[in-house]
Amino acid sequence: MTKTKLKVGCQTFTWEMLGKAWTGGPDDLLKAIADGGYAGIEITDTMIGRYADRPLEFAAALKSSGLTLVSFAFGSKSGFTLEDQIGADLDAAKRWIDFAAAFSGALVSMGSATVVSDGPRDDKFAIAAEVYNRAGELGRKAGVEVAVHPSSHHNTLLFDRADYDRIFALLDPDLVGWVPDTGHILRGHKDMADTLRTYRDRIRYIHLKDVDANGTWAMLGEGVCNTPEVIEIAGTAPRFDGWLVLEEESDAAAADPAGAVKTNRQTMRSYGA
Repeated sequence: MTKTKLKVGCQTFTWEMLGKAWTGGPDDLLKAIADGGYAGIEITDTMIGRYADRPLEFAAALKSSGLTLVSFAFGSKSGFTLEDQIGADLDAAKRWIDFAAAFSGALVSMGSATVVSDGPRDDKFAIAAEVYNRAGELGRKAGVEVAVHPSSHHNTLLFDRADYDRIFALLDPDLVGWVPDTGHILRGHKDMADTLRTYRDRIRYIHLKDVDANGTWAMLGEGVCNTPEVIEIAGTAPRFDGWLVLEEESDAAAADPAGAVKTNRQTMRSYGA
């Protein structure tokens, strides 16, 4: 078991995935996550709302909610794979790095490289790696760690183990960390434990999600994810900061997001976190 003190946060995509069915704002998210028993939050550029240019106001809202900002996550319509959008993607990275710099220990998580155009896959890996590495340089200058979050969603460039091996071979491990997402790894390849061990030096924090044997999202503890093993491996990662960020995308979460994340928090207590 890890000697690192475990802290449990919640990702806001549970609400973001609802699209127009979600009509609340960031303060509603803070309340639901705090009421759910979490210590931290990972919020996205889509969900930050009125606080987007007001980091000090967001810090005050977090403090009153008893929450810590674990990470700020953002993506791009370019999928980080369009050469003519590199400048715009780096401008966005700098914007959110500067935002995160107002929060001690907060990271910036960049979404999965995604195929949004025709052309060779080789070129897309090279472009994504350039964006991630250059964003990592911006983060280092600002004192903010930058990490990549591969996914299994539609058109992802980072789906199976070969894709992970390929992108990590192109990334500077001192500049760009990794946010492993257990659900996305399991949907793309079954060697999750080996993948985590192989690249454990890159792990910054963990996204915990569960899926069933068919790759369908499941509530935490109801699928095939070996959560105790994930926690044990993370404990051997030299740069793991102790945060386990729960992100729920199951049908149960779609029906009752606040209730689902609260249930997941209760489940994590059975794993000692």
